[in-house]
Amino acid sequence: MMTTNKAEKTAPTQTGTVTYINGPVVKGAGMSEANVMELVYVSDERLAGEIINLNGNVATIQVYEDTTGIKPGMPIYRSGQPLSVELAPGLVGKVFDGIARPLDLIREKQGTFIGRGVHVETIDAETKWKFTPAVKDGDTVEPGTILGAVPETPLLEHRIVVPAGIQGTVKKIAPAGEYTVTDEIAVIETDDGDHPITMLQRWPVRRVHSLKERLKPSVPLITGQRVIDILFPLAKGGTAAVPGGFGAGKTVLQHQLASWSDADLIIYIGCGERGNEMTDVLEEFPKLKDPRSGHPLMERTILIANTSNMPVTARESSIYTGVTIAEYFRDMGYNVALMADSTSRWAEAVREIAGRLEEMPVEEGFPAYLPARLAEFYERAGYGKVGPDRYGSITIIGAVSPPGGDFTEPVTQNTKRFIRTFWALDKRLAFARHFPAISWIDTYSEYIEEMADWWQQEKHIDWRRLRQQALSILARENELQKIVQIIGPDALPSDQRLILQVAALIKEGFLQQNAMDAIDRYSTPAKEVKMIELLMHYADRAKELISHGLPVYRIQEMKVNLKLLTMKQEIPDDKLEELDKIKEEMDAEFDQLGQGLAQTAQARR
Repeated sequence: MMTTNKAEKTAPTQTGTVTYINGPVVKGAGMSEANVMELVYVSDERLAGEIINLNGNVATIQVYEDTTGIKPGMPIYRSGQPLSVELAPGLVGKVFDGIARPLDLIREKQGTFIGRGVHVETIDAETKWKFTPAVKDGDTVEPGTILGAVPETPLLEHRIVVPAGIQGTVKKIAPAGEYTVTDEIAVIETDDGDHPITMLQRWPVRRVHSLKERLKPSVPLITGQRVIDILFPLAKGGTAAVPGGFGAGKTVLQHQLASWSDADLIIYIGCGERGNEMTDVLEEFPKLKDPRSGHPLMERTILIANTSNMPVTARESSIYTGVTIAEYFRDMGYNVALMADSTSRWAEAVREIAGRLEEMPVEEGFPAYLPARLAEFYERAGYGKVGPDRYGSITIIGAVSPPGGDFTEPVTQNTKRFIRTFWALDKRLAFARHFPAISWIDTYSEYIEEMADWWQQEKHIDWRRLRQQALSILARENELQKIVQIIGPDALPSDQRLILQVAALIKEGFLQQNAMDAIDRYSTPAKEVKMIELLMHYADRAKELISHGLPVYRIQEMKVNLKLLTMKQEIPDDKLEELDKIKEEMDAEFDQLGQGLAQTAQARR
């Protein structure tokens, strides 16, 4: 695939006229020379649209803006290019709409509300960036080779790489200095001539920019959310879905993942969500600090806002805009995490457009190609080689909003076919104020085998055994709860009542996490490991004493129980030695109970 690397744009020329309007779908005659997926402009207001079908000289166009007032006979202008996104220094820390127009510039140009036909460049062509070359004249380069770098933010170095399809020798490289994105910073001599390189590239959003070599994901995306990192991990380069009904906490969980995951770059797509939720993101992110560096999180974040009151067709394109930007930074050798909130709203946009096109609906009105569209999106995730001795990844996390929390509806069911981690949100947990409301019964991760080696090598623990032990306790407790509802907990034998006790500690002291608490909202892997080890050690010691006849109420009365419940919010990440002290206190209490049990047994003899 050849990537456009020119600053110039082809001037739109009138080639057709409007003959039919149905909401955002417009048909135009006189378009015989146009191409499918070409960007066009409708009417003299130049409303951006995209050709999605050609029948003879009649083009069907989905318009990305409100078509009110458009009437037959109005002109259509061709651009000669597909819908593309401009890629260059100046992307990070910005907020864009679904077709990559910067919202701050639109506000300066039109005010608070977005009007029709506004045209602003994604990248400011006047700003100068400090460029430092990484190659010299005469060097042999290939697609993915780093030509130089620009310090875009304190958290992210913007690497200028050789575009796809260009391989040869560096004929000229610009010296260190300040340049605009349209200035020529290199010339590469190839078999078919010289190729000038600028810092500005344009990539079609619907065209996949593939990895050089796709590899198996093997490193976890550390999120700081204990239920995810320890029980249901996601690999860098993997795919995940977060389904849940209204009020289950999807958006807050997405915010947490965007805020605290250890990806190099976060791309957050507000796809059809309510405007107030997107406002919360815009207000919160600049205030948050990156846990690794202490810098503002916006220095490694790109936001794409296409709220529910924005044009539905732009919502459909927003996820492609986001994932194309992700591929661009992945090719620099970064680990990118992309959050799409929500893919259900995106699917609704696909359904509405299909209805306007009078396509045959299938289940719940969705078009037959919905699974293919979902697959196209999630398949753009992955980890692999992006250049000489350089690797990158895109991790995609999509929120799903099934009506009424029904996981059997088409979007959820089809999404499950293409993702490997399923974080099912339970409204019962949400109503009980247990957040994240991830159900440990319905949730699964298919990255366990790949993650086990990482935990063993990096943290030197048998993570798989600890995880399985905790899940076994939770699963057994779920079964016992059905019995408890009938006969009550006091009728259970001591070993089963212990399961209830330990499961309560795991749920309240480990899985439950307060996103508003300065300490509890994020846990380092070291703290997560120590906490789960502590709880499993508690379970082992208690089980041993119960098997020797200790009444379960003596376990329930232990002083250390309160500390196990509050350690998540009272012990910060930099004072983990206090967890070791809790273990010492726990062992002392268990030893005391054991000695008392032995003395009682001896007295009975």
